[in-house]
Formats: sequence, C-alpha cells, structure tokens
Amino acid sequence: VSKASVVPIECVVRGYLAGSGWKEYRRHCTVCGSALPTGLLEAQPLPEPIFTPATKAESGHDENISFERMAETTGRELADELRRRSIDIYRRASYHARQRGIILADTKFEWGRSPSGELILIDEVLTPDSSRFWPADSYRPGANPPSFDKQFVRDWLETCGWDKNSPPPPLPEEVVNKTRDKYLEAQQRLIA
Repeated sequence: VSKASVVPIECVVRGYLAGSGWKEYRRHCTVCGSALPTGLLEAQPLPEPIFTPATKAESGHDENISFERMAETTGRELADELRRRSIDIYRRASYHARQRGIILADTKFEWGRSPSGELILIDEVLTPDSSRFWPADSYRPGANPPSFDKQFVRDWLETCGWDKNSPPPPLPEEVVNKTRDKYLEAQQRLIA
C-alpha cells in the first residue's frame, strides 16, 4: 500500500441503461450530457459502453458531470487517459463476468497518482459496492433486473419512507442477510 494523490473524479463506465443514467435518460435522452438514441428501455444494453464521470463528493452524493466538465477539472490529457483506461477495464471485466453468467451493467473506478507520479487505481475495483451486477439468466430489458449489488439496499430504502435527508433508518436483518448472500453468490460465480 502506498499513499496516492486522488484524482477528484469518479470514473463511471456504463454498458447498460440503469440507475441515475436511466433517470436522466427518461428526462433528456442523455446520460451525463452524452446524447443517446431515443426509444431505449430501462436496463437495455447501450450501443457501446459510455464513460460518465461524476464529482467525488466529500459528503452526500456524487454528482454526474459531462466529460467536458471533467476535463476542466483534470486537464484534457488526463481526462482522455482516464476514459480510455476505465473503458478498457470495463470491457475486459464485462467479458469475464459474462462468461460466468453475470452481466456487468456499470462500474466506477477511482484513480490517483503514486508518489512517483504513476496513474494507478486507488480504491475497490469491480466489487458489488462499485459495480452493478445482474444474473444473465433472469435479465430482461425494460425493467430493473434483480442484482448482486447494493441495489437491493437502495430498493429497500426507496420503499421504507426515508426522506434521504435525515439519517437513514437501520436496515432490517433480512435486508442485511439477503445483501450478504447476493454478494457472496456474485463472488463465487465470478471467481469460479
């Protein structure tokens, strides 16, 4: 482990239309300012994976931003390099997961510079906390698929009456256990 200086951008790659990307698409037919074809369905695969950066918030939620806004923060050369590397990792991981019956819908990477200046990944990579995984055998475009990630917790929070401003309510033991079981199943399938 070594200390790194953080690039203050979440590098998100989406291969499918889901989550906050789906919400934006329904309003504007865009995701992070990138225009997409009209008529896409929730959870539909995108024609090509897209890079959709977000601010790295100190507290609260990260905010989706355009690539141009990212380049203003990081510089164009670094923004291009982060996009290229992030999409490359997503493609390779997506292929690996698909061979094991899992769809990698989207993921995020965090990058930084080592003390020597090398650009390196600095946080979790391809975990259920940083990625959206769906079982390929039950996947259907047009609806929010079942998942192996923290979406299960998010879905519960959407239905429990939480106002998203006050501290979140404690998770019921059933939600905790089902989330753990989903994480473990994904791990077993991905490393098999």
